[in-house]
Amino acid sequence: MGLIGQILTLPLAPVRGVGWVVDRVVEAAEQEYYDPEPVERALAALEKELLEGRIDQATFDAREDELLDRLEEIAAYRRGDTAH
Repeated sequence: MGLIGQILTLPLAPVRGVGWVVDRVVEAAEQEYYDPEPVERALAALEKELLEGRIDQATFDAREDELLDRLEEIAAYRRGDTAH
């Protein structure tokens, strides 16, 4: 953008700045949401609870299915599949 364009759009600078900040916040939130590590830790903790007898097999199976579905969603996102 040339000098004239920059001067003419100067009043919009705060809006562009806010837009940039929003983009960075969304990007950080997506990275955190689509991080598989917490889900993998939850699966390990779930298995430990089953082995220690703190939960029954039905509870384990239901929760495991939820966590595996979540891992599948994360993998699809990382592959670029947008259908959720």
